[in-house]
Amino acid sequence: MARIGVDVGGTHTDAVLMSGSTVLATVKRHTSQDVTSGIVDALQAGLAAAGLQPKAVQAVMIGTTHFTNAVVERRGITPVAVIRLGLPATRALPPFSGWPASLRQALGEHVYLCHGGHEFDGRHISSLDESEIRMVVQDLKSRGLSSVAVTSVFSPMNDGFEQRVAEIIGSELPNSRLSLSCEIGRLGLLQRENATILNACLRGLADGITDALASALHTSGIDAPLFLSRNDGTVMDLEHASRYPVMTFSSGPTNSMRGAAFLSGLSDCVVVDIGGTTSDIGVLTHQFPREATLESEIGGVRTNFRMPDVLSIGLGGGSVVRGQGERISIGPDSVGHELPRRAMVFGGDTLTATDLAVAGGLADIGDRSLVDCLEAELVAQGLHILRSTVLSAVDRMLSAQRDLPLIMVGGGSVLLPDRLEELADVRRPEHYAVANAIGAAIAQVSGEVDRIVSSDGEDSRAQLLDQAKVAAAEKAVSAGASPATVTIVEVDEVPLTYLPGRVTRLRVKAVGDLEISKPSAP
Repeated sequence: MARIGVDVGGTHTDAVLMSGSTVLATVKRHTSQDVTSGIVDALQAGLAAAGLQPKAVQAVMIGTTHFTNAVVERRGITPVAVIRLGLPATRALPPFSGWPASLRQALGEHVYLCHGGHEFDGRHISSLDESEIRMVVQDLKSRGLSSVAVTSVFSPMNDGFEQRVAEIIGSELPNSRLSLSCEIGRLGLLQRENATILNACLRGLADGITDALASALHTSGIDAPLFLSRNDGTVMDLEHASRYPVMTFSSGPTNSMRGAAFLSGLSDCVVVDIGGTTSDIGVLTHQFPREATLESEIGGVRTNFRMPDVLSIGLGGGSVVRGQGERISIGPDSVGHELPRRAMVFGGDTLTATDLAVAGGLADIGDRSLVDCLEAELVAQGLHILRSTVLSAVDRMLSAQRDLPLIMVGGGSVLLPDRLEELADVRRPEHYAVANAIGAAIAQVSGEVDRIVSSDGEDSRAQLLDQAKVAAAEKAVSAGASPATVTIVEVDEVPLTYLPGRVTRLRVKAVGDLEISKPSAP
């Protein structure tokens, strides 16, 4: 039996077939305009390369940029009704605070401030007014709004009010698509609310995309479970993905880093993934991407759900080269999926970073004779810019961890030489060009809890920690992990000294292998 990992990038769609830890076949295809047909092409080509029948496929894992692109391009998103439970508090900073005007306008700014919410210790800010919620539902009906984002103050600590609002809306507006902040974001009202609103605006698009991906498998003759990559290096099934599309943000760079760890056999390293359009630089800790400690910004909106700490720069194999001598500039614009038509080594008329790599002897792509006309000074200067730009980005990500090995992956990594004098340990592993798809194929399933707890002493603290570990493991199992494989991979305790007593923010993450033998539940 085999697994297939697929990663859809701006330039290429990669597919990898794996049996256990063995790579059976790798395929790289150009991303199609409609994306889905490119996935079908990659799946069918991968099966043919491995000499397998579709029935031999055990599961398919896909990493996609559909949802991130929708937010960035303001395309395919739907208006959202935003219900916040917190009155009489929180009025000073209403929903959509700090959002780009174009995105606020696209979502309609339908805001409802209602009573409810909790303090950090569980006390009510005010009681939930169910009649108030029912009046809101009537207004939603009159406006034809079906996507609803519900946020309550400190709901990760106590989700009772959000769950009750969901019951009321579900009974009176049964066709609504609900997004609850307690299921999406972490502590921190505005950022958690922002992530919930983004999720709500993508719910309609998510239904269409998951159906299209399932259809792609059917077209390829594959009858196996389909999973989408999450931004923490794990996967979720289609039902979960249709409910929480926001969790796919930044899954591409995460897949590349996980694939790099697998291919290199390293658990701690810095990864440079160079694609056709961008380069992503991240740090792996214990085989998982280091998480961003600051707020993450998606399409100009600040959020606080888990995201990898990744630095992206506009430099890739398709980056356009302009100028002469010391005035050479490379990127950030790219020919993208049109590289085989527009790059000089393929007979095109656009000078790209790939052309420089071929002319400089770093890569054997296309027809080298077509770039013999390039001046040696231009090639040397261009390759120097490529190298120094990437190294500068790596230097920013390494901070104090200067001794970490550097792993180069992605088809565009041929822009760099095998050895870099500035770094002692540089590696380009086998199958480096499809590390992203390998990362998708080996993905696991996770569960996480994020709580504020108050302990009376060391015994009480240990009990609370054990409870959090059990809750995280249960979340991983409910998401589809095999119970026997679940382990705790991260425990983070932060004392909140500004609060009275021994108050601590406790975050625990559990990870386990995907159990394919039974359907997973969201």
